[in-house]
Amino acid sequence: MAAAARGPLPAAGPDEADEAVRGTCEDASVCKRFAVSVGYWEDPYIQCFVRQAKERKAPEINRGYYARVHGVSYLLKAFLKKTECNCQIVNLGAGMDTLFWRLKDENLLPRKYFEVDFPMIVARKIHNIKSKPPLSKPIIESHSGDSLLIDSHSLDSSRYSVVGADLRFSSDLEEKLKKHNLDVHLPTLLIAECVLVYMTPQQSANLLKWAASTFPVAMFINYEQVNMTDRFGQIMIENLQRRQCNLAGVEVCRSLEAQRERLLLNGWENAHAIDMMKVYSSLPQADVRRIEELEFLDEKELFEQLMQHYCICWASKDSSNLGLADITF
Repeated sequence: MAAAARGPLPAAGPDEADEAVRGTCEDASVCKRFAVSVGYWEDPYIQCFVRQAKERKAPEINRGYYARVHGVSYLLKAFLKKTECNCQIVNLGAGMDTLFWRLKDENLLPRKYFEVDFPMIVARKIHNIKSKPPLSKPIIESHSGDSLLIDSHSLDSSRYSVVGADLRFSSDLEEKLKKHNLDVHLPTLLIAECVLVYMTPQQSANLLKWAASTFPVAMFINYEQVNMTDRFGQIMIENLQRRQCNLAGVEVCRSLEAQRERLLLNGWENAHAIDMMKVYSSLPQADVRRIEELEFLDEKELFEQLMQHYCICWASKDSSNLGLADITF
């Protein structure tokens, strides 16, 4: 842990700031792999992307990731059910996420699954996919048609695409996705986990507006910080700043209402936002009891505070009347 900073913290330059954001991808993957190794959920693919943690992660962190993975999965599967998998998924800032492989194992693949991230992260992911058969084989198995396209910064098969792009430039993003056969007329689920908070409010608004105006039938899931104006939130911000990681969009994370309002102001018809403590309470309680027996949690109050400072927000627009507005916990 970095020593406490004295005086104002130095601002990171644009390249340093982007590098710090890329570092959060590694952190999240290591935390997920550790939680999987303890038994919080099953994911045989995460080990292909990231090393095992050198030290144990605190139980409150493991439970937080459990709620995050299961909360996003719950909404995603509700969307897949409403669309009968006749849809596409665009995972924004996907990092080393393994969702494509897990959905294939459950026979829940959409018509096409897209991932977008910084070109540097994409290059690393593609390298892992090319060199590890447990990752490459499912892509080849699900592929049909012409030869599979792959280079250092993009991969395109008939069911899975990885695209290197900067989410702050939506016209560039759209052009790259369309090159990989994005179909704007298909019902589309967009997922952003701890992504919008690293963009300025204007940049995230532009991305949300682009998504709402591009897809007539769509749902957006956003997981990130909330209630960041209180003392606990300030400590979270300071800890990230010490690692040169600036939350450029933190002002939208002041409340659940601000999160919901942002979605409604940027073209979405229905929007919801709930904190992760509520999500945790809404998950199947038999499985929650199972994971609570995995490790003793000494810091119950700290866990609750952490969970009250993260949220899941989701929004939809539904010109085909599929019932997307009914999706809730």
